[in-house]
Amino acid sequence: MIEQITHKKRMLALIVRGRYRNKKGIHFFTPNSATQQFGYMKHKKKHIIKPHLHQKRLTKILSTTEVILILKGELRVDFYTQNRKYLFSKVLKKNDIIMLVNGGHGFKVLKNIEMLEIKQGPYSLSKDKVKFENIDENKIRIKK
Repeated sequence: MIEQITHKKRMLALIVRGRYRNKKGIHFFTPNSATQQFGYMKHKKKHIIKPHLHQKRLTKILSTTEVILILKGELRVDFYTQNRKYLFSKVLKKNDIIMLVNGGHGFKVLKNIEMLEIKQGPYSLSKDKVKFENIDENKIRIKK
């Protein structure tokens, strides 16, 4: 239910399938060292999360990570190396979450989709993204 997508010992992405459930409490999927983090929380009625502030601090982020939550439909994610070489693809369905960390990626909508994308900011289209040609559809390999 939690898939770590790696290539040559480097994490490309983390997928949490929509059917993931934890018994109770807080479970973060990402290590404390990650520049973006997400987790799962499950609490009973009347549980209190104490009010809190997040301290200002200078953080150095070398690349943008993004988290996508599939609300409806199906999405194919195509994974590429940093050198733009196609590796394989995965299919995401309703309630699946993916955090894209390293390497390249492309998408194809397989069924009408609604999704949320969350990424660090500020974001600059001209400085943060390099587009390249996608893989030929005949060469797609869906990895289970």
